[in-house]
Amino acid sequence: MPNIKSVKKDFLRSRERQLRNQAAKSQIKTLIKKARVAIEAHATAEEVKPLVTAAVSLVDRAVKRGIIHKNAAARRKSRLAKRVNAVAA
Repeated sequence: MPNIKSVKKDFLRSRERQLRNQAAKSQIKTLIKKARVAIEAHATAEEVKPLVTAAVSLVDRAVKRGIIHKNAAARRKSRLAKRVNAVAA
């Protein structure tokens, strides 16, 4: 642990941000996985659509907060949309 007061605050702040970012990334992964599992289980469009919408929404919010890069978000959304369209076709 640092000795200087401002460095201690910076350390604590960065730790809080790290935990918040980890939680957001984990939630993104969980929602994407749920959507993928539903797609692979040949669920109906009514069952898959809310899962995909929630995952895309969460990814967009993470980009807005600076948690993930916009290109990484676009890649994740594109891959998910590709799976949905493949099953729909």
